Amino acid sequence: MNELIKRTVFGAMYVAIVVCSLLFLRPYFFQLVFLSVSAFAVLEFHRINRSDLLLTLSGVLLSWLMFSTMALLMNTTYFCASCILGGLYGLALMLSLVCELFKKADNPIQNWGILLTGQALVALPFALMNVIFAESNMLLLSVFVIIWINDTGAYCTGSLIGKHKMFPRVSPGKSWEGLCGGAVFGIAAGWLLLSDPLHFTGLSYEWWQAVVIALVTVIFGTLGDLMESLMKRTLGIKDSGNVIPGHGGWLDRFDSMLLATPAVVLLLLLMM
Repeated sequence: MNELIKRTVFGAMYVAIVVCSLLFLRPYFFQLVFLSVSAFAVLEFHRINRSDLLLTLSGVLLSWLMFSTMALLMNTTYFCASCILGGLYGLALMLSLVCELFKKADNPIQNWGILLTGQALVALPFALMNVIFAESNMLLLSVFVIIWINDTGAYCTGSLIGKHKMFPRVSPGKSWEGLCGGAVFGIAAGWLLLSDPLHFTGLSYEWWQAVVIALVTVIFGTLGDLMESLMKRTLGIKDSGNVIPGHGGWLDRFDSMLLATPAVVLLLLLMM
């Protein structure tokens, strides 16, 4: 299959799954899909960092507990259950760290770092998507759309007029011109989606709130992309995986959300 066709087909399938999980059978379909994606992303993170089997399984189990805790916490009916799962998460995390006492690893501190980084960098952003979803499923979908439009706008602008590289050591293809072009498209999309003058999403943020949310999404989405590129450069790999033909792995597809999600959640808290 032609590479462009393959990228287009599987890219459309990826978008369709994300959109459907946010629009249909909510919230259970969303939670099931993103609980699975979170686990696969953490699994991929440990695989590229060459973690041993026990450390990898611990990371995946902890990601399940964290996501489930946050999902239940967003529903006051299950507050007690979320507290129990949160306690189990803390216990499981401590046991995972203590396990290094009984293993004969050459560098146990490195294993601690990989485990904690996987939880903070990968599992936590996916868990925090529950907070945005609880605010509005259309808000979370809008964040995804802003990132997609920003990436597309940055690629097109950078391809046409990109001359000044941002971080050639990390991502040679990204330029400052592309960053600015993508930001313009992303912010415009955010204004349309979040203030909803066309009455499409049902969201009703003030125009300046919509612009701020879109700007934060664009900035931290770009930083998340660059951060994942830095990790891959450090590890000497091109893609984090090959689960999505033509697009790489789970981390490659959700890299922008790794920083954008916590940033948007923090912004929502400040705007309350």
